[in-house]
Amino acid sequence: MEHAPKRVSILGATGSIGASTAALLDAAPAGAFSVSALVAHRDSVRLADMARRLSARVAVVADPSAYPALKDALAGSGIEVGAGPDAVAGAAALPADWTMAAIVGAAGLGPTLAAARDGRTIALANKEALVCAGDLFLQATAASGATVLPVDSEHNAIFQAMGGRAAEGVEKIVLTASGGPFRSFSRTEMASVTPAMAVRHPVWSMGAKISVDSATMFNKGLEIIEASRLFGLPEDAIEVLVHPQSTVHGLVHFADGSVVAQLGSPDMRTPIAHALAWPRRMAAAVRPLDLAALGRLEFFPPDEERFPALRLARAALRAGQGAPAILNAANEVAVARFLAGGLPFLAIAEVVERVLAALGAPPLPDLPAVLALDAEARRLADRTCDGLAA
Repeated sequence: MEHAPKRVSILGATGSIGASTAALLDAAPAGAFSVSALVAHRDSVRLADMARRLSARVAVVADPSAYPALKDALAGSGIEVGAGPDAVAGAAALPADWTMAAIVGAAGLGPTLAAARDGRTIALANKEALVCAGDLFLQATAASGATVLPVDSEHNAIFQAMGGRAAEGVEKIVLTASGGPFRSFSRTEMASVTPAMAVRHPVWSMGAKISVDSATMFNKGLEIIEASRLFGLPEDAIEVLVHPQSTVHGLVHFADGSVVAQLGSPDMRTPIAHALAWPRRMAAAVRPLDLAALGRLEFFPPDEERFPALRLARAALRAGQGAPAILNAANEVAVARFLAGGLPFLAIAEVVERVLAALGAPPLPDLPAVLALDAEARRLADRTCDGLAA
């Protein structure tokens, strides 16, 4: 019996995750997928090209100023177009079997929560859903019966190693980290790090912000928070190991002494393809992993003195409530100031620590409270950056 096409929506279509998802859909057998909605921030040219290529039903830009260009580009195509927050919400609410939640930042919270409340399968690439609004997101998915498939390479690896089952029998999980470009730098050497140095990641090809997060290891701190909420594990059951080869993406230690790991070439198409085809598998055109050519796999404990982001993230996770949202917002502001040349590299963690100490862990009963705390943390982080400016 033939299966109906899986209906897919991509929230954050023109970013790196969205573009990789679209490439997988392009290469899939005819009739395997149909595209309900594509949502982007403001890149109307790329969005229109993607919408035509994938025969999307709807294409939406969040920025209303990009609407005229999108409308012109899709004139005569039969594809519905829209712009602004209401149009984004409408596109996110369209019937879909599978939604890629990849809108970056707080802007992705509303659409991602809407998809969760709708009970659909969510490929989760928006970290704020778990870091900033974890309790709200998990309550929504539990109430609706939504399925959450992690797309981040480390969390996807843990999901695969656990066989998609609950954490029963799990002793601990291990998230691996490349260590970034400054893995062997002393604190003295790190004091003179420039933005140009920080964005040169040794393994992954990523945007500037996440490259800096890798260099400070804040990305791994945020992943600890996400993993705790995704897999229902306490903070002390989540370990981080530096693994320069970026080949083992995650490991699960079981109570019987078994350790199950997921390995693969460092390519985001692998976890996206896993989520897109789940519970089946699909081709992803990824370079095959050649262990003989690789030769060795190394693992080291992280140095939390040189990389205090891990300590701060663990403290925020233990504090709970609004602390992780504060950590995320303060880090985003500090990284932006560093990239603009207005903050020393080592001051990024200092800004986050000061903002966390000032704001504590207030409760977050609903989405407006999350957004209000995010804004407050950003204002305080800005003022703190002014005091620590280079």
